[in-house]
Amino acid sequence: MATAAQLIRDLNKPAFSFELLPPLKGNSIKRVFNTIDTLKEFNPIYINITSHRDEVVFKNTEKGLFERKVIRKRPGTVAVAASIQHQYGIKVIPHIICSGFTRSETEYALMDLNFLGIHDLLLLRGDNSQKERFNQTSEESNSYAIDLIHQVNDLNQGKFLDSTIAEAFDTPFSFGVAGYPEKHEEAPNLDSDIYWLKKKVDAGAEYVITQMFFDNQRYYDFVKKAREAGINVPIIPGLKPVTLLNQLTILPKIFHVDIPEAFAREIRGCKTDADVVKVGIDWCTYQAKDLLANGVNLIHFYTMMATQSVKEVAQRIY
Repeated sequence: MATAAQLIRDLNKPAFSFELLPPLKGNSIKRVFNTIDTLKEFNPIYINITSHRDEVVFKNTEKGLFERKVIRKRPGTVAVAASIQHQYGIKVIPHIICSGFTRSETEYALMDLNFLGIHDLLLLRGDNSQKERFNQTSEESNSYAIDLIHQVNDLNQGKFLDSTIAEAFDTPFSFGVAGYPEKHEEAPNLDSDIYWLKKKVDAGAEYVITQMFFDNQRYYDFVKKAREAGINVPIIPGLKPVTLLNQLTILPKIFHVDIPEAFAREIRGCKTDADVVKVGIDWCTYQAKDLLANGVNLIHFYTMMATQSVKEVAQRIY
């Protein structure tokens, strides 16, 4: 079976992919399936499934004190990926992240994926916890995506963490990485960000999926810089339709992206979230059409809280 990287390279017409989240702990997978049912008519070439680390929460006790609890709100990335592949026969790309997972946990997850016949990955550092912003990551964990890449490469060659040497997997893992048209929040500048992206590509990453952006020129400039730096793998643009009034401030805060003033002005003119949905669909459609007109063959959509909007955009452009 062709890898996602091969499918991306061989595209000869505009194509569609999207990302979704595992269900919240205790919830049914039906919502995930509903999202896929809504969007499968556009023949996605793959579906990304996000991965999430443990979170620390504090709860009041009867004695008036706070009790610290560690929970994982969205477990099940590997299981969700397997369920989608079994239910729909669509290629799945689970996220494998450094943050919050030991190398051993990562190794076991990769072994499970191999047994399940899932060999496409998106390798990411992941968001650090507030605690890790002030403390070094555990020596038992991969600190950065490049470290995770080295672990996957070793496992592809049959090298395990305990120094066991086995036969290489019949089907090696193929993987992509993330790119940031407006630079990663911790990078000192975009050139530095490109430098590290080149390191990841040189280490084996076969494609790049970008963080969401709302100004296409940021993407074009990013691709130009990447090509000048010798990064020649596909760089897939990631788009998200805005659906809520508060996303005007939340998205820049959480994802460190700019919203162009022309778009921001339209959102500010909305009186309800329903109005925002229409504006968000129009802006996302404009972005997608412009990207396709400029030679982009694959657009990746972030569906979180926006499945119906993504469907509307896809109907307009595919």
